[in-house]
Amino acid sequence: MNAIEVRDLSKSYPGFTLSNIKFTLPEGAILGLVGENGAGKSTLIRLIMGASRASSGEARVLGADVTAPEFTNTKDDIGVVLDEAHFPASLNARHLGRIMADTYSRWDQTVYDGYLKCLDLPEKKRIQDFSRGMRMKLALACALSHDARLLVLDEPTGGLDPMVRDEILDILEDFTRREDRSVLISSHIVSDLEKLCDYIAFLHKGELLLFEEKDRLLEEYAMAHVTPSELEAVPKAAVKGVRRGKYSVEALVERRLVNPGIPMEKPTLEDIIVFFARGDKE
Repeated sequence: MNAIEVRDLSKSYPGFTLSNIKFTLPEGAILGLVGENGAGKSTLIRLIMGASRASSGEARVLGADVTAPEFTNTKDDIGVVLDEAHFPASLNARHLGRIMADTYSRWDQTVYDGYLKCLDLPEKKRIQDFSRGMRMKLALACALSHDARLLVLDEPTGGLDPMVRDEILDILEDFTRREDRSVLISSHIVSDLEKLCDYIAFLHKGELLLFEEKDRLLEEYAMAHVTPSELEAVPKAAVKGVRRGKYSVEALVERRLVNPGIPMEKPTLEDIIVFFARGDKE
């Protein structure tokens, strides 16, 4: 079974359209969703979670159509962390655990207690006194404590310091050691996705410009450092994005289409995302 299947999914709002998104996330894999503010990441996540109705197309999660009544039962298998953890401010982590026990049929209090300890979260401190990092860690502890098969995470590491981000990435990587567990994570921090993900989806202005295995992306593309005249000799089909300087040009190219004599180096994932987004801009 695939964790997520999206087929020609579209959603239109005044001034914005998410257009014909299609991809498949295999079970047991981690997908990184990246894009600038307003690219449509949160809209796509809402559609995948059945929280918003698509204008056209279809999304299936863990085998269930997200618009079907039975998807309500499937949600028990999904752990969700949004970019803002909205918990009642007067509660503490212990109170929250009792509420979650009545919400999820497979809630495991022992696992939850273990994450509170692992993540250094106080049990009796009111949530209104938590920092953003503490609230995000608390949301992650909840998402991980009911034996979910899929985690859907919207900017869970945004605004967090590097130590906390690494801590969260380690937990997510450990989560997928079981072959039936999968993760969809959106983030502006491309370096985090490069460390963690098996697949990368790049949304730009409502369109899916890339969906590919991360390792294949890094092998398929290269950064070429050339003069303007040397760039003219590179096949146009090979050039995916260009940054032009006064005397030289930096270009993202499809490696197999370029003469090996052209100076090239391995790109970072951030290089690929940035150059795909900019295209051939001066």
